[in-house]
Amino acid sequence: MDSTAALNFLGNFEGVVAGTDEAGRGPLAGPVMAAAVVLSRGQERALLRLGLRDSKQMTAKKRETVFQAMSELGVVWRAQAGSVEEIAKLNISAASLRAMGRSVRRLPLPVDLVVVDGLFKIPGLPIEQLPLVAADALVPAASAASVVAKVLRDRVMMTLDRLYPEYGFARHKGYPTKEHREAVRFFGLSPIHRVAFCRKLTTP
Repeated sequence: MDSTAALNFLGNFEGVVAGTDEAGRGPLAGPVMAAAVVLSRGQERALLRLGLRDSKQMTAKKRETVFQAMSELGVVWRAQAGSVEEIAKLNISAASLRAMGRSVRRLPLPVDLVVVDGLFKIPGLPIEQLPLVAADALVPAASAASVVAKVLRDRVMMTLDRLYPEYGFARHKGYPTKEHREAVRFFGLSPIHRVAFCRKLTTP
């Protein structure tokens, strides 16, 4: 289903819709974080007025503002992480989808439809699903899920920076910046690095 048809479908859908997204597919270190969000019409309007959009298009300050507003508005959300070990065992795509699925299953209310950011459905989830590329830019509930996932993952990486300060996680959040790549070459891998993602950096 293309985006126009998907949005028309959602506009006429009368059940409870959850949006789900992840943050952290590309980093060299740390977990992938997923979230699922359900928005009422009023919550959706309030968050859009605050600047809700795809979290990648928002500043860290704006994401924190929207995240705080979600709490104040009583938005229903749940989040789950896919660990470094899970990523290594499965692959990043499967670990991301599993974390999304766990997030949806932990929502405290029945959901009739899940909008999944990306190409694929969540395996084993007994709820109607609508995979949609760029859902985080098109569907407010998915945008909100992207914000939750990104804010929580950044906070995790800030905490991990205190455990492994030599890598600079507080600055780059585990992404493959020049600083991070050079730190891996110099210090080697920490317990939270994704070994397969760092292979080219650690191969003599």
